[in-house]
Amino acid sequence: MNIVVVDGYTLNPGDLSWERLESLGKLTVYDRTSPSELPIRAREADILLTNKMPLTEESMRRLPRLKYIGVTATGYNVVDVEAAAARGILVSNVPNYSTDSVAQLAMALLLELCHHVAKHSEQVHQGAWTKSPDFCFRLTPQVELAGKTMGLVGFGQIGRRMAILARAFGMRVVAVGSGRTARPNDDLAEWTTLEDLLRMSDVISLHCPLTPETAGLIDEARIALMKRSAFLINTSRGPLVDEEALALALREGRIAGAGLDVLSVEPPLPGNPLLGAPNCVITPHIAWATKEARGRLMDTVIDNVASYLGGSPRNLIASK
Repeated sequence: MNIVVVDGYTLNPGDLSWERLESLGKLTVYDRTSPSELPIRAREADILLTNKMPLTEESMRRLPRLKYIGVTATGYNVVDVEAAAARGILVSNVPNYSTDSVAQLAMALLLELCHHVAKHSEQVHQGAWTKSPDFCFRLTPQVELAGKTMGLVGFGQIGRRMAILARAFGMRVVAVGSGRTARPNDDLAEWTTLEDLLRMSDVISLHCPLTPETAGLIDEARIALMKRSAFLINTSRGPLVDEEALALALREGRIAGAGLDVLSVEPPLPGNPLLGAPNCVITPHIAWATKEARGRLMDTVIDNVASYLGGSPRNLIASK
């Protein structure tokens, strides 16, 4: 079996090993692949592993040997699953490998908005504290989370972990789920509607998948429901948020801040309005990228391939 990894660098920049995958077939790993390079590089592939390289109906038609696509991520919107099914190509993904890491970064973004740690540290190193007439100085208001309300949009594994972390900070937690998310049968969160969640929450954190129904979920009308003191956190998918509407709301002070690990186009185009928006903390899609999470991802990707080769494929994505 010919196994081709078309964009392996983000998963393994050199601190993990492909050795176990090599034992399953003839392995070729490319750090990055452009769409024009794909038909040549993957022409002989029986098994193709992708993270962000789109696999469309047209591209699959140009890969006649392809039998299995392994997405090295949880989200699989880069693959035309219906086209794959029509061609008899199985598609699998990796659920729940980054739960702890994503929740951790979501809280880091929130804490940065509360305390602006980086800005204060930078000013200290530049001598501002040395010159201060007082024993301390504050560049921004300092925000305490205890007693405030965390609103979770999406209550899967990551949403539930966020609820646990928020409660550890003394926060009230309210949540709304997708149609696939069952109402919690414990006391981690109070179930509500999206509109009520936006109105009552001091922090809104997005943890839902990108679907036609959730694209543009946080738009101008829904931002208008939020408190002026509210923070928006997005570690899920960039297109959940109308970026023009969010940037305008930040500039006009209609919400207090945003912490984003994802944008609609990645890397962002120079003109993205959020790049110049005030009180907007942006990290480059790194919530999933701890070594621990990537190690779990690598292990499950390889387990998926081994299960497919053994005749019992797992973590399959069904066409709709």
